[in-house]
Amino acid sequence: MAFTRDSVKLGDRAGAEVERICAWMRETALGQLKRRGVVLGLSGGIDSSVVAALAVKAFGADKVLGLFMNEGESADDTVRLARLIADHLGIATVNEDISPMLVAAGCYQRRDDAIRTVIPRYAADWKCKIVLPSVLDSDRYRIYSVVVRSPDGETITARLPPAAYLQVVAATNFKQRVRKMLEYFHADRLVYAVAGTPNLLEYDQGFFVKNGDGSADLKPIAHLYKTQVYELAAALGVPDEIRQRPPTTDTYSLPQSQEEFYFSLPYDAMDACLYARDHAVPLDEVAAALGLTAAQVERVFRDIDGKRAGARYLHAGPQTMTPG
Repeated sequence: MAFTRDSVKLGDRAGAEVERICAWMRETALGQLKRRGVVLGLSGGIDSSVVAALAVKAFGADKVLGLFMNEGESADDTVRLARLIADHLGIATVNEDISPMLVAAGCYQRRDDAIRTVIPRYAADWKCKIVLPSVLDSDRYRIYSVVVRSPDGETITARLPPAAYLQVVAATNFKQRVRKMLEYFHADRLVYAVAGTPNLLEYDQGFFVKNGDGSADLKPIAHLYKTQVYELAAALGVPDEIRQRPPTTDTYSLPQSQEEFYFSLPYDAMDACLYARDHAVPLDEVAAALGLTAAQVERVFRDIDGKRAGARYLHAGPQTMTPG
């Protein structure tokens, strides 16, 4: 069968996949981990919404706790959409404003100090994000830039040297790690398991924070392409507004797509390229299916391989010396 953008889709297997995942969740949480239910963070995005819906189907609404963990730079619709899925599923929720903890840890200050090394005028009331050039445009090494906007609308873009980039990311990672700390607080008090929400694209390519959103007791959709997650969302009856929301990072104060921050292409094209890379689909066949050149597909494949190499550290557990 010829390769197409839809080659990754589950199609009429989506319902069976829901049942298979729910059975695995019950066996893992109840049977292996001896946990009574599931706690997870709700972002209003497709991944956490699908995991929440799967958890309700697997354990019942009374055994699922959803956490709203917004902070001062969260998107305006984050809590609203998170509450939408929680109300739709009928699960208990807790609202945790993580801003005070982030301030105490120096999250914003450490990040802003790094930005000021390249844009000295940057101030705490400005907004920011970091962006990466498209892998499709050239073979040149890609370097992150910071984009900032002043309260009066002035926008400045500057390339980030390695030290500044690393400090921006390291400081921002406080957000994911604080959220995970709160998830485990509630999991410990309820004897629940923490459910992670990465899909296959994120899990494979290292789009998560180690000991942050990369930490969980079970990851029910880590084997599913994001395209397939959307299929499960439809099968599970996730509200249309959430299913139609474009994927975002919701990490920086300026609006930011996952594409400009980390991935080379929109999620459906990235899914197709990841599938093609793993199934040895010829470059010209992938290019024809996605409307790209063979050279562009080759660049995407190299980027996939590079991110996989970098993700080894993120996936690795603590290293120990064993006898002998």
